[in-house]
Amino acid sequence: MTGEAIPGPDGRLRCPWGLSTEDYVAYHDEEWGRPVHGDDALFERLCLEAFQSGLSWITILRRREGFRKAFSGFRIADVAGFTDADRERLLADEGIIRNRAKVDATLANAKLLADWSPGELDALIWSHAPDPATRPAPRTLAEVPAVTDESTALSKALKKRGLRFIGPTTAYALMQACGLVDDHLAECVARGVR
Repeated sequence: MTGEAIPGPDGRLRCPWGLSTEDYVAYHDEEWGRPVHGDDALFERLCLEAFQSGLSWITILRRREGFRKAFSGFRIADVAGFTDADRERLLADEGIIRNRAKVDATLANAKLLADWSPGELDALIWSHAPDPATRPAPRTLAEVPAVTDESTALSKALKKRGLRFIGPTTAYALMQACGLVDDHLAECVARGVR
């Protein structure tokens, strides 16, 4: 794999990772890089990116419905009300990644975010979106960064507000997944689709 856009089964060019498994095709074509708004929707992505840390995204993608079920659809108000019994249930749930630190961070973040004003998480995250005019379209995967100044600033802003398990790399993955940046390759069919 050269890291350049490659043709899929339909002949259209895509980012190579978007064709690496069947599960990725729909995610690549229909979700990744599309703008996501709403506090609960962004909380879900923030949590899933944190759970992905140290793992492959496909592991999380294949368990996403299990995560949604376990965490009440990632509704901040619901997760903020989880009890110690819910924590133990989560740590025993084989449908999710049962990492104690990541579960604890998710519960703590929900409790914190429950006290924020509606739209506050959305506004904070999107305030770190770079100007698209300053970001040339990557031609190969090697041109896609893992961390940027904006993701470092977003990580610091979230941590300053008390959120946990959100380093600069996780913040950048969130920015990519939620459409704050468009890292589809220049020749990819999904580039620029909003």
